[in-house]
Amino acid sequence: MTELVRRFAFPLATSDRPAPSGHDFPPRLRALVALVAAGMSAAALVAIVRGLSGTAPYHSNIRELAILIHVATVLPAIPLGGWLILARKGGALHKAMGRIWVGLMVTTALAAMFIGQGGEALHVSPIQIFVPLTLIAAWKLVAAARRGDMKTHRKEVLMLFLGALTIPGLVAFLMPGRMMHVWLFG
Repeated sequence: MTELVRRFAFPLATSDRPAPSGHDFPPRLRALVALVAAGMSAAALVAIVRGLSGTAPYHSNIRELAILIHVATVLPAIPLGGWLILARKGGALHKAMGRIWVGLMVTTALAAMFIGQGGEALHVSPIQIFVPLTLIAAWKLVAAARRGDMKTHRKEVLMLFLGALTIPGLVAFLMPGRMMHVWLFG
């Protein structure tokens, strides 16, 4: 592969800057991320198994395409985001998985724009404040990584994981009537 193609196709992997390595978050924050990632992943797994196996009450939202896309992209983003924050940074695997995670988060946010009550496209609800926040944070974390500003990159990743992923996730699991709540507790 030529140098030009490699730099165009894999801009983060070919940087002249030294790659950061090691664990760059304090132990308490790492523990919080691990707890959130493990807890939400376990709750999601139980809810999905119950919902798809028929052991949880039926929820009509399963028929909406936007919700299917949203759920299919947000569920793998939970453990992957946790792993990215907890694992060693800077290697090719971290960069590749980071690209996948950002893609999942952006797709999740875009799908959320079309989740509405009664099938209305672009219905706005308070929880959808996380759509623009997710898109802005995703752009900022990618831009920061590309310019080598790892401090900003780390801050945006944490905001995206703990803010735009965790808060709506808690709403989905804890708010009665929401599909994940019905499937988990119903």
